[in-house]
Amino acid sequence: MGRWRPPAPSSSPYITPAGFDALQSELADLWRRRRDVVKALAAAAAEGDRSENAEYIYRKKELGGLDHRIHYLQKRLPTLNIVRDSPEGDSIYFGATVELRDERGTTSSYRIVGPDETDAKSQAISMDSPLAKALRTKRVGDVIVVTTGERVATLSVLSIHY
Repeated sequence: MGRWRPPAPSSSPYITPAGFDALQSELADLWRRRRDVVKALAAAAAEGDRSENAEYIYRKKELGGLDHRIHYLQKRLPTLNIVRDSPEGDSIYFGATVELRDERGTTSSYRIVGPDETDAKSQAISMDSPLAKALRTKRVGDVIVVTTGERVATLSVLSIHY
């Protein structure tokens, strides 16, 4: 048996202007960092035997990781659609910040963004996530049921902001 896996489903190509700018600055930073890593790699290679040179091995792996991320960003950035306008109305769509209450009375707030700008610290969730898909087109006062794995959560929408 081989290690073949089916390709991952493609993620949505939508992003906020701030997220797009962040990815562009990340790409520029990666190119600057790559330049420094290449210099360090050349210095480590000049030390002699590469098979037991930990610095050389480390820098090769670091360079491979940087090249992988640079390649991904160079392919991904041209395909992204920047969403500049917020929708009219009182329904939940891309870019909305939603406040929810669960069955225990705990409130939480989430912002629905593109998959390239998700961040657990700032409660930014991907529009492709089960929660965001369940919230799409709902309004204040609506109750949704979200199943994630074996857990089922009942949530009510308290507020929507753009």
